[in-house]
Order: sequence, then structure tokens, then C-alpha cells
Amino acid sequence: MDILIKNGTVVNSDVSFKADVAVHRGKIFSVGVDDAESASKVIDASGCLVFPGGIDPHVHMQLPTPAGPSSDNFLTGSRAALMGGTTTLFDFVTPAPGELLPAALALRQTEAQSALTNVFLHVSPTTWRTTMPDEMSECVEKFHTRSFKCYLAYLDTIGLMPDVLEKVMKEAARLGASVLVHCEEGKEVARLREKYAKSDLPVATAHYRSRPPEFEARAVDTAIQLARKTGCTLYIVHVSAAESLELIAKAQAAGQKIYAETCPQYLLLDEQKYHQPFGQAAPYIISPPLRKAEHQQALWEAVANGTIQTIGSDHCPFTLKQKMEGKDDLRKIPNGAGGVEHRLALLYTYGVLTGKISLNRFVELTSTNAARIFGLYPDKGVIAPGADADIVVWNPEKPGIISHRTHHQHCDSNIYEGMQTTGAADYVVLGGKMVVGSGR
Repeated sequence: MDILIKNGTVVNSDVSFKADVAVHRGKIFSVGVDDAESASKVIDASGCLVFPGGIDPHVHMQLPTPAGPSSDNFLTGSRAALMGGTTTLFDFVTPAPGELLPAALALRQTEAQSALTNVFLHVSPTTWRTTMPDEMSECVEKFHTRSFKCYLAYLDTIGLMPDVLEKVMKEAARLGASVLVHCEEGKEVARLREKYAKSDLPVATAHYRSRPPEFEARAVDTAIQLARKTGCTLYIVHVSAAESLELIAKAQAAGQKIYAETCPQYLLLDEQKYHQPFGQAAPYIISPPLRKAEHQQALWEAVANGTIQTIGSDHCPFTLKQKMEGKDDLRKIPNGAGGVEHRLALLYTYGVLTGKISLNRFVELTSTNAARIFGLYPDKGVIAPGADADIVVWNPEKPGIISHRTHHQHCDSNIYEGMQTTGAADYVVLGGKMVVGSGR
């Protein structure tokens, strides 16, 4: 054996049990009782939890923007992910104007080669042309793409109108792929952004007011209706509003194949962060924006009852210098914040330890469900013989305080600054190799 993890408690999405986990040639060889003398490396996991490596279904590394690329590239962002217990990332392919989807996908795969984690890619059609069915087919058949990502916001750049989204969904359904949708009413958001850009409102407040929860909910309703009409599997990213959850739950109850994702920032932070001077509020300018605190209870209930299937980070950090591009105009500030490093610790601390979710549900939300939805299961998302040896040995007692001074993300701010956590990855195994040891 290459690695033997002894004396830990294995936690899968459905069951927890005491067991040793043996790793050989990149795979989990056995789960049970093993002989330490047969292993090249032994990890004593006494008092620790052993669960499948985290899968973050939603990150944006080196995302191009007018203010420069998001501040984490694939190398720095994946390093931060590993330190937090995430071994697999799903990033995005956003083609340049006129660029064919397969060409953009091939380029993004090259950019992602510097990553230290596994990386898979969602592909974003940002327009519709006569060749689009062939382009989407090539992405699926040649590159094994399983998902496409569309935006109902950002209509001036990458967003789609509903009639175009319908065409994408119809083609995705034919190909057996799912469609992820960023749900905000693009026309209404653009209208309010123009209105508030000319007002005397502080920029952070103007940002918050320009993207109200009803704009999200109405776009969610549009996406659900189009998915029903086309027979497409729908995955709604970064759900932040209680009104959206009601629509999603109703459609799920009616048998529609809809998945929903939220993020730690919507579970733990609220719009009060915008009522500060711009320098302090700028890191929190994200889309959708942070909501009023009452939305958090609905989100936690949806996380617990299964309306929400995954927790993504929507990792897209920018430096304070980049954020300052929009200090006088909300239309110029890059939207996004970091979080890939803290996703597991935050959900464990404020979800598991508070009794909102079980340990098994924690694993389901942070790994197993994403593996199932995007076609990686049972290679990933489970501790079982034959699965890929992407494994986290989690110290459930380890205290931490989140700070931009100590995090591994390449950014000079952190939206979770000062928040205390309990629990951290002591060891991380990726593809059968130990990549984090003793928290380093």
C-alpha cells in the first residue's frame, strides 16, 4: 500500500463508521481493517474524520475583467482549495466574442494545467449562431463536457435573453447535458444600475439596491419554465433569495429535474456589510449581492431539507486596488469575492456544529452531490474501494480565525475576516498522493 489512514471515522453521504482506509496506485484499495506494516506512509487519524475530497462546483480562476483578471490564478487558487480540503474544482469557459466554443474550451484547459487540484469545466454559450449545435456537440463528444453555463444577467457582454437560453437548453437536453443558469433579470438590473450610477447613493448601497431579490426570483421562474418546456436538466447557481427557493421547491415537488446551489456568503453574511465606507464595503460587492438577514433562515432550511443540493464558493476574488476601480461608479467595480479555502470549515462550523445539518449531509453538500450531478460519481464523492483516492483527514477540534494575513488565497482582503472556525484539514490526499500534511 502507498498510504494507510488508520483509526479514523469514515464519513460518507449515507453512513459513518470506524475504519482504516488503504490507498494504492491512486485509488482507494480497501476500507476496513488493514496492516500498517504493508504501507509506505501511515497517517494516524485517531479522533479525526475521513471523508471524500471536497468538490467545489463553482469557481472563477483568472477570470478576465476590465479591471484585470480575478486575483487567483489556477495555481494559487487550487493551492488555497487544497488547504481547505477541496480537491476538485469546476471552473468556466467564457469564449471571447466570435470565438467558437471548442476553441475556447481547449484554451481554458491549457490555462488550467497549472492547477494542483482536479479541474473540470462548464462551457458558457454567450450568443447563438447557426453553428452552435455543432459546437455544443463537439464539446460533449470530444471534450466530454457535461454542463453548460448561461447568464440571464450581464446582457451587454455574456448574458442571454430567454429566447436564446431556450435554444441552448433544447440542444443541451438533446446532448444529455445540464444547463447552469445565473438567474437575475438582466434588463431590470441594467436599468437600475444606470439609474443609481447617476444618483448620490454610496456605490455599495447602489449595487445592493440594483439587484433586489425579486429580480433573482423572476429569473429563476423563467429558467424553470424554459427547462420544463425543453426537458433540460437545470442547475441554478448561487441561490440567495427566499423567493427563489419557493419556486425551486415547487418545481422539484412536481418532478422537474432541478438542482440548486448556494454559497457560504449567503448563509452567513448579510447586506449590513454594504453600510460602510467604500473601502470596507468593496470586498462584499458580489452578484447576486448579500441579502437581508431573514433570507438566511430560508436558505439554511433549504440546505437541510434537500431543496439545495450543493454548496459552491463562487470563488472570484479581486484585490482592493481592482475594487477601487468602481469607487465612483458601480458599473466599473469587478463583482466577486474569494472563499474556496473556507467553504468546508465554514459549513462545518456553522452548519454541523450548530446542529443545522448532519455530518453526512455536510459530505453530501460539499462533495457527493456535485459528483453525482456532474458525472464524477462513484470515482469521486465517496470513500469506497475503487474510488479515486481524493481524501480529507479532518481534525474536528482544530480552531481557526479567518484572516487575509494568513489565508492562502491571492487577495488582500477576505469577506470572512475575523470569523472563527472549528475544524480543518490536517491531511489531504489527491490522486493517491499526500498534498497537505499536518495542515501544511
